Amino acid sequence: MKYLLSIFLGLFIVTISFSQTKEGALRDARITAKATMDSDFKTVLKYTLPSIVEMMGGEENALNTIKMTFDSMKSEGVVIENSNVISVSDIVKEQDQYRCYVQNNLQMIAGNYRVNSESYLLGIYNEKEKIWHFIEAKQLSSPFMEQILPDFKTELKIPEKKVSTEKIE
Repeated sequence: MKYLLSIFLGLFIVTISFSQTKEGALRDARITAKATMDSDFKTVLKYTLPSIVEMMGGEENALNTIKMTFDSMKSEGVVIENSNVISVSDIVKEQDQYRCYVQNNLQMIAGNYRVNSESYLLGIYNEKEKIWHFIEAKQLSSPFMEQILPDFKTELKIPEKKVSTEKIE
């Protein structure tokens, strides 16, 4: 019995210590995508890069801002139909962080158009919390980047976002 308990504990520790794997990033990105679809913004913020939440004035202000944004989109007739996390890049260790990028396909209706967006998230593993935090890759070129991720440098080649639209008849 002690032998089985040792094996179980060993596997449990290995599983926890390898959360910075592609599977862990994929899991956390899918949790975030589902939370977005379910309007569970508290969960979305849990997986958002903490410096973004801080820039938004803290969790309460960030929750209010996201909720108002989604309410505004809804009132304008924008409907998110689907959000699928497709893949995770290889994980690299840079500047003492595990990093990857995640491909997400988003489909929504805006007026008489269906919008398909292939976008990318930068994932940064939080070793203390054992979860991945994400930021939209397009924000890496933001004028606020120095505040978001000071002295950020990466060798990751994150693809550009692609957007297509089709008229709904």
